[in-house]
Amino acid sequence: MKKRAFISFDFDHDEDLRNLLVGQAKNPDSPFEISDWSLKEPLSGGWKDKVRERIKKTEIVIIICGHSTNSASGVEVELAITKEEKIPYFLICGRSDDKFTKPKSVDLNDKVYRWTWENLKNLINGAR
Repeated sequence: MKKRAFISFDFDHDEDLRNLLVGQAKNPDSPFEISDWSLKEPLSGGWKDKVRERIKKTEIVIIICGHSTNSASGVEVELAITKEEKIPYFLICGRSDDKFTKPKSVDLNDKVYRWTWENLKNLINGAR
């Protein structure tokens, strides 16, 4: 059974990476599926409640770390909600130059994993 995943990413700088991950989820041996729950509206009003409802419908959150993730306020909110809802998550390095920033609110022991197909499968299969 495939796990439902939510992707958290810097919408202003890393939408290309999100699209790549969505494509990988379509592989026949993918252990995860992604429904497009990204909000395409400005971060105003009740958007946090909408994000919370989307995250609660998933079994794992994948946080893509790009060059500017540490300044992406949406990622910070999504990570906080993920922790509050006790949804497992992990961080992957999105850029091939291995230059990335983590969200400011990550736990000290949160590791950023290299984005390989094997790592993705292992991390998702290992999530509770």
